[in-house]
Amino acid sequence: MENSLFHNVYNPDVLSCIANLSNDEVFTPPELANKIIDMLPQELFENPDTTFLDPCCKSGVFLREIAKRLIKGLEYQIPDLEKRLEHIFSRQLFGIAITELTSLLSRRSVYCSKFPSSPWSAYQFPEDKPQGNIIYQRIKHTWKDGKCVYCGASKSEYDRGAELETHAYQFIHNLDVNKVFNMKFDVIIGNPPYQLSDGGGTGSSAMPIYHKFVETAIKLNPRYLTMIIPSRWFSGGRGLDDFRDKMLHDDRIRILHDFLNASDCFPGVEIKGGVCYFLWQSNSKGLCHIITHTDSNINSESIRPLLEPNMKTFLRYHEQISILHKVRSLREKTFDEIITANDPFGFDVRVEGSYKRVKPNYTTKEFDKAVNFYYNGWRKEGLGYIARSEIRKNHNLIDKYKIFIPKAWGTGDSRTDFLNSFCVKPNSVCTETYLSVGPFVNEQEALNALTYMQGRFFHFMVSMLKITQNSMKYVYSLVPLQDFSRAWSDVELYKKYGLDKAEIDFIESMIKPME
Repeated sequence: MENSLFHNVYNPDVLSCIANLSNDEVFTPPELANKIIDMLPQELFENPDTTFLDPCCKSGVFLREIAKRLIKGLEYQIPDLEKRLEHIFSRQLFGIAITELTSLLSRRSVYCSKFPSSPWSAYQFPEDKPQGNIIYQRIKHTWKDGKCVYCGASKSEYDRGAELETHAYQFIHNLDVNKVFNMKFDVIIGNPPYQLSDGGGTGSSAMPIYHKFVETAIKLNPRYLTMIIPSRWFSGGRGLDDFRDKMLHDDRIRILHDFLNASDCFPGVEIKGGVCYFLWQSNSKGLCHIITHTDSNINSESIRPLLEPNMKTFLRYHEQISILHKVRSLREKTFDEIITANDPFGFDVRVEGSYKRVKPNYTTKEFDKAVNFYYNGWRKEGLGYIARSEIRKNHNLIDKYKIFIPKAWGTGDSRTDFLNSFCVKPNSVCTETYLSVGPFVNEQEALNALTYMQGRFFHFMVSMLKITQNSMKYVYSLVPLQDFSRAWSDVELYKKYGLDKAEIDFIESMIKPME
């Protein structure tokens, strides 16, 4: 009875449970860790000389799962289990924890004890190595002009007392890893912290940090590098433009798994734009095997370059490429040419040295010679009035027909996002909440443009570059500009660009019709 009960009671892996606890430093579920490890050549786990480093240990799951494979893979070379464990833990597995708490958790996961030099450790390290090979040292940021010179953290946010974590991660703060461990690593693997608060927001507005772990790992030139990171780097921005350029031109990235919905990897966690994991090989160059995962029946798989000619951004589906080529073959101007940059009329005023905005001087009561002012509301609820003298830029647009579009729209999932734009008559401006499209000669032209913007074809062309809610001018740079003296339907646009049935079906499977 007791034996039956023991086998039937649900006994979950504790690392699967804690994987759901954080949106900031996301813990990796064991199942996901094993899928990432599966990309590595499996003969690595049969070689007693292969060395592994996780430079951003949180739960220790990568090292734990690698240890399992080494224990099995080295069985014939080191038959004695005790000697095999000693060899694996002392000579093959290494980690750098991101906090003191995660260092204890990682050691508990890997060595079965928070204290590797204790008798309870799976392998008892000598007393002069009380941390084993999973190290952690609290260090401080190096401040210059209010920012850390290594990670860019804000001094006002992270210059903390001893009772709080500094989040000055050792791996990216001038740590000589080779000197610390006295070796060169064959494999670097991990799930780095994704972002740091800069005092101005969270999500896509917070400062990314994951790319610094990837860049530091590449500098160490391991044989293999694999990490799971947010997919926002595909479109750059927020300090990611250089990183995007380097990655998309690096033909040593041989496998890329791209997940549009991050919860497919991290259940219960939302990461705008999705996540991806990749395999980088130092001694192998060529095309990349790209697998795009969605939460529907759409899966795209191809072997191709990461970067298409004359593109700055990675295209997530290979089906997009033929459509883009057909559209570009007509050499038309693009929609971004009639869209303003962020804050079209100069109302995003901030107090110097702070992120506190200064409220524009407007009223909800109309007055003589007032300009219609669309503020941070929606149409009637967001219509006020402002003096023309308050408007700081783009004065030529004030008295023209325009379309206002939110600079952030949808959920970040471009397959289901709808652009809730609206036409405005002359004598109108808006806050930085919107971008302005136009100007148009008359109201009918503006309405024709609005019809175009509400179609599937328009949304599909935007979706190639839009992977987060923030949708600045650049995301419209693949959308062809039309003659707005007439209205355009999707059927007419498909015919104009010579799209075949498979291409039309793909667009309509990706983009729902606007209700």
